[in-house]
Amino acid sequence: MRPAILLQLGSIDYLTALELQHELHRLRHNRTIEDTLLLLEHPPVITIGRRANRKNLLVSEQELVRRGIKVYQIERGGDITYHGPGQLIGYTIFHLGAGLLGVRRFVEGVEQALIFALKQLGVDAGVKPKQIGVWVQDKKIASLGIAVKDHITLHGFALNVQGDLANFQLINPCGLNPSVMTTIERAGGQTAMPLVRKAVIAGFEQVFGIKFQKNLPRSLTSLTKRLSVFCISSASDRE
Repeated sequence: MRPAILLQLGSIDYLTALELQHELHRLRHNRTIEDTLLLLEHPPVITIGRRANRKNLLVSEQELVRRGIKVYQIERGGDITYHGPGQLIGYTIFHLGAGLLGVRRFVEGVEQALIFALKQLGVDAGVKPKQIGVWVQDKKIASLGIAVKDHITLHGFALNVQGDLANFQLINPCGLNPSVMTTIERAGGQTAMPLVRKAVIAGFEQVFGIKFQKNLPRSLTSLTKRLSVFCISSASDRE
């Protein structure tokens, strides 16, 4: 199994996480670090992918300001989505093989890693033909959207763990009816965030043939400090 890096973070601002991703992308491109997975949470935010239809934002931006929800147009693929409390966000800085096939296999790998994790949490999930993401029957439990630059990925997935899904009513998530979204809680699975993180970590190790290292490189310790990101654990703290 090849080595990889795990950064487990708390709830951090979306733009801070985006800057961190870009810095990690640069380090991965320079071969300073191995493939890296970030696990974190966000305050309420709506992100709009490069292929999004703005009509899928169902309320005015003034209304979003009133609700304290920020909106960002970003570089990932896909349409519009919502992030907020009760979700586990995973950002992937992984080097791919060349061409479309490498991208497709990576997306399928992320889906399978989440399906593996959900099984450990007591939820039977799968994929749907012509749809990206992870589903529990006809309900979507995890959304995926990535960008690829220099054969290295950015962005990743959002896994709905628990809590209120009301803010999905502000959008057509991924162009779909908001009622399609569900959570691990609603599917009857285990929702303690430490357990969810542990299951996702195991899923990535299993599917991608990687082993997250016990100690973080010094370059990442200094980077998270410079960006005022508190790294709550490395792989050594997940047991």
